[in-house]
Amino acid sequence: MATPSRYVGTAQSRQDGPAKVTGAAKYAAEFTAPDLAHGVVVSSAIAKGRITAIDTRAAEAVPGVIKVLTHENKPRTAWLDYNYRDQVAPPGSPFRALNGPEIVYGGQPVALVVAESFELARHGASLVKVTYDEEVPNTDLEKNRGAAYVPPKKRSGIKPPPDPRGDAAGAFDKAPIQLRQEYRQAIEHHNPMEPHASTVVYEGEGKLTIHDKIQGVNNTQGYVCGVFNLKPDDVRVITPYVGGGFGSGLRPQYQLYLAVAAALDLKRSVRVVLTRDQMFTFGYRPETVQTVALGADRDGRLQALTHDAVAGTSTFEDYQEAVVNWSGLLYHCPNVTLDYKLAKIDTYTPSDMRAPGAVTGIFALESAMDELAYATGVDPLELRLRNYAERDEGEGKDFTSKALRAAYEQGAARFGWSKRKAEPRAMRDGRELVGWGMATGVWEAMMMQSSASATLMPDGKLELACSTADLGTGTYTILSQIGADALGLDLDRVTTRLGDTALPEAPLAGGSWTAASSGAAVQAACRKVAETLFGYARGMADSALANADFAHVTFADGEIRLQTDPSRKVGIADAMRAGGVATVEATETVKPSMLTAMRYSAYTHSAVFAEVKVDEELGVVRVTRVVSAIAAGKILNLKTARSQILGGVVMGIGAALEEESMLDHNLGRIMNHNLGEYHVPVNADIHDIEVIFVDEHDDKVSPLGVKGLGEIGIVGAAAAVANAVFHATGKRVRELPITIDKILA
Repeated sequence: MATPSRYVGTAQSRQDGPAKVTGAAKYAAEFTAPDLAHGVVVSSAIAKGRITAIDTRAAEAVPGVIKVLTHENKPRTAWLDYNYRDQVAPPGSPFRALNGPEIVYGGQPVALVVAESFELARHGASLVKVTYDEEVPNTDLEKNRGAAYVPPKKRSGIKPPPDPRGDAAGAFDKAPIQLRQEYRQAIEHHNPMEPHASTVVYEGEGKLTIHDKIQGVNNTQGYVCGVFNLKPDDVRVITPYVGGGFGSGLRPQYQLYLAVAAALDLKRSVRVVLTRDQMFTFGYRPETVQTVALGADRDGRLQALTHDAVAGTSTFEDYQEAVVNWSGLLYHCPNVTLDYKLAKIDTYTPSDMRAPGAVTGIFALESAMDELAYATGVDPLELRLRNYAERDEGEGKDFTSKALRAAYEQGAARFGWSKRKAEPRAMRDGRELVGWGMATGVWEAMMMQSSASATLMPDGKLELACSTADLGTGTYTILSQIGADALGLDLDRVTTRLGDTALPEAPLAGGSWTAASSGAAVQAACRKVAETLFGYARGMADSALANADFAHVTFADGEIRLQTDPSRKVGIADAMRAGGVATVEATETVKPSMLTAMRYSAYTHSAVFAEVKVDEELGVVRVTRVVSAIAAGKILNLKTARSQILGGVVMGIGAALEEESMLDHNLGRIMNHNLGEYHVPVNADIHDIEVIFVDEHDDKVSPLGVKGLGEIGIVGAAAAVANAVFHATGKRVRELPITIDKILA
């Protein structure tokens, strides 16, 4: 069957847009129930120690307060760690709220006050008195570097650094040009617009309907069933809209556990919403210290590369991400050694945050490459071209496709890179120093097992469904585009349902794999519908398609047509009547090709060019221009794709200049736990951002040729800005974020 691309590859507005801007879209904390009670979390005032006493009497005396849950009276739950592990949990013992008197991190939940209204619950929470035996917290990564260790158990889905190749130490010692520097990235918190919340509707007889802030409803369902010993048929999770996630919603957070525990204990519906302050009491991008050593000849060609990283993790889980692996595949180098270790600190477990590991590792690598460019006198772009990797040398595989060279060329041309003056501090605009920097970005192109259904209705409309989430990325729209093209329908006659465990199971929305995975499942389901319709059409009396093959027909304008003779056709409605059916439905499951994964490496790439202007006296940095050239296979929707890259670049600017969760090591707590003091880019910080999608055909990475866009926009952006700051000022700042004090120091 031929599938003309009437919608796929074009710019289409998001189908969920009207619901979001009119308030019709419901988020986790906006669902209700007739008997809904409200829970407010009481957070610990210390970062390490034990609860010696907890006095809830004043809270329980407030009229309208129903119950105060603590470690002393919480309902019984599963005993084994296994039951608490969700789909993306790292090795270790997952955190259990109200599990005992021990305090293991600052802001840990110590009680839940449940009342008839939110206001009463909040007031009751203020009356809970907790007495502690406090210990000195250990939250300083620098002081724990000496105790760093290679995690003994690897996290599922995260590749450890590949084995060394060649003799990196020996080659470095012999290299004419030697560079070794240390780079640091501060803790960052996700801060999505929607706070984490769970509304648990008690349906009676232990049955629950849950509305949870989660990036995959099946993960919430599995977690709740495991922890509370419930059957999947008794737990339905519905989350049609997610107000941003950036990875914070990949794992079920503690408000879910507390809401479910309260609902089952009280046998009534309960909602728990975390405050913005409490949004700083769970996962984050971990602080990481990295050392990169580059040995090169005088022309800048790499001879040796070592990249070591030490990242913080909690005392109870070994969170892991791929930080150093990128250095083994991005450039050609015969001698490479990579090392990744963890150091335990008294915080919550870090969690995946947009392009986890890559944002951190690429900042260090691309900063080092920029330093090498100045050390050798080679233009930064030319240096990367001289070290261009034609294959994945870390894995010893060919790429499914790689159009990075085209991204370099087109991005540089659009940015005007050839006009750059090589010397730092050589470009100026009035009182501002002007700097141009660039960096490379890379992210895995992945596909996961996914299922989806397609149902053609009696009125000719198509409904698509799967359980994945739309985080604001455009998933509703791109799946509808795929379905519309597959069956030749107008886009406004296609609807998509997402975020419900009653729908065919799809993976978590993360890792940039949703389009490739759920998109392929939708395509397969629609193809099955098309095959069924074609069978009905060909079996009709005196059918115009009686002797046709499915491979030689196309679907367009509500008809099944022979490609070589469009006058030979059968209407879809006629085919359904001939088949005696009111609807045609199919559910299909797709899986990634294991053979392809064994033979090839699949990655998206980017070339990021940034212009900064730095006030010479005040040290204020403005990012005035960014050009991001993306090689990501087939682009399904030019409008939503561009939006994804814009958002990634903005987040990269935040990482470069603003975002930092500041730990007070004496208290073991985040000090700037609000949006007033945790700085993120605002409108005044963002100027011109141009996105280029270079042509990249890939017939191996996924059935659709899609690589994914959620992560690649942020990768390399911070490094490009940092390199531009050096070009403007002549001062190399190797610690993110690059703040005024570091520039003026």
